[in-house]
Amino acid sequence: MAANLLVPTALRGFTDRQAEIALEGGTVGALLQALVARYPDIGPHLFDEQGGLRGFVNVFVGEANIKGTGGLDTPVGDGATVMVVPAIAGGAPGQAAPR
Repeated sequence: MAANLLVPTALRGFTDRQAEIALEGGTVGALLQALVARYPDIGPHLFDEQGGLRGFVNVFVGEANIKGTGGLDTPVGDGATVMVVPAIAGGAPGQAAPR
C-alpha cells in the first residue's frame, strides 16, 4: 500500500529536504520503517532505543492521532496521508512569544 508521508521542516534535513515522500507500508510502523530504511539518520529522531516511537513525536493518519487508533499498528490505506509532528519547545523563561 502506498501512502504519502509529510515530513515537518524540523526533520527535512534527514530526508534530503523532501517534504513529502511516497512510501509502501500497510501500517504506520511499516511506513516509518520504510522511511528509516531510505533515510537511516532520521531513525533516532523518531524511535527510542527500544524501538518505540519517541514520546514527543506525534503521527497522524488523516486527522487521527495514532496514539488513539492503535499506535504503530494503525492501518494505513492506499493513498493515505500520514503526517509526522514532533513537539517543539523553546524560548526563555519569562519571555512572551512574538505576535
